[in-house]
Amino acid sequence: MSLEVLYADHDLVAINKPEDLLSVPGRGEDKQDCAWRRVQQEFPTARVVHRLDYATSGILVFALTLDAQRGLGLAFQQRHTEKHYIAIVNGNLEECHGTIDLPMRCDWENRPLQIVDHEQGKHALTHWRKLADEPLGSRVLLQPVTGRSHQLRVHMQAIGHPIIGDRFYAPVASLHNRERMFLHAEALSLPHPTTGATLSLFAACPF
Repeated sequence: MSLEVLYADHDLVAINKPEDLLSVPGRGEDKQDCAWRRVQQEFPTARVVHRLDYATSGILVFALTLDAQRGLGLAFQQRHTEKHYIAIVNGNLEECHGTIDLPMRCDWENRPLQIVDHEQGKHALTHWRKLADEPLGSRVLLQPVTGRSHQLRVHMQAIGHPIIGDRFYAPVASLHNRERMFLHAEALSLPHPTTGATLSLFAACPF
């Protein structure tokens, strides 16, 4: 399977997805390799619960039963999860923390890109906290409250600090000699679908 398993029991399995790997299959023969298919090699009943962007690394959870898929799906839908991401963004963040409350929608003419739209966009909320200054920019902890597609990437771009290495939203200059996008899903807490106890998962940031 060549994927790091962070946790597994009868109901679910959590892996540390590498960057530049699809969570689920895409369209076309060249987009069939994905985390879900790799997990199914060892856990044949694995079912999709949520996704990470192709370029994002970190914690990805799959259900192993239909009941677990329903329970975990509700936890994400009803925001009973707590998600922490680590990113390195362009520029020096002058403030120590903040909240980004900007509605988003798909940029239909440039799919799969997303854009901020105050009239037609859906509510999107992100909390952020600066962790350190880096040679490349600022290291930040990002906590999405909602789960819009590309939310963290669009929100950081919208406040003038795009994630370094982001092929969609960062300036071209920030892509030079960058092997990956500096965004990693480091921590995830959610209720276990059977016991209801809080399950806390962690995948150390690789950058």
